[in-house]
Amino acid sequence: MSASLTVRRLVATGLVAGSAVAVAAMPASAADGHQWGRHHHEDSRVVLGDIQYNSPGRDDYSNRSLNAEWVEVTNTGRRAVNLDGWTLSDRDGNRYRFDDLRLAGQATVRVHTGYGRDTRTDVYQDRSDYVWDNHSDRATLRNDDGRVVDTESWGRDRDRDHRYGDHRYGDHRQRR
Repeated sequence: MSASLTVRRLVATGLVAGSAVAVAAMPASAADGHQWGRHHHEDSRVVLGDIQYNSPGRDDYSNRSLNAEWVEVTNTGRRAVNLDGWTLSDRDGNRYRFDDLRLAGQATVRVHTGYGRDTRTDVYQDRSDYVWDNHSDRATLRNDDGRVVDTESWGRDRDRDHRYGDHRYGDHRQRR
């Protein structure tokens, strides 16, 4: 084996080892809590999921109709996230504040507009009026520090709000 080949192999081995150390160290620096806030972990990300902004059937203001209007909040990570103090709001300033809800990893909670008993999978805003505009609105999820975590828009707001970093811009679905 030539000296030149040996040197190249040693250099390549050193580069690979150095890259592995750098990659292994990255999550530790992101997990210190300063970058993500006190409730986020490097392997957890909370996002808005499906939104049923137009309650099926006639808008008769019944609790059943109000609860058929909902927004899903999903933890796409592996670790649980405490949503205590997080808020979900619409364009008009209607705001729902999460209270002591721990969202497990890979779990979804559905936030209904009307009255009901909160569970791990369904929470209720306890409102007697609709929140989400059927034609155009924006759902905004903020963490307990007030920072925007995710937004989802529909109607005329969709084109205007893509600048907020909507991770599914152009791919919003409404269930019927």
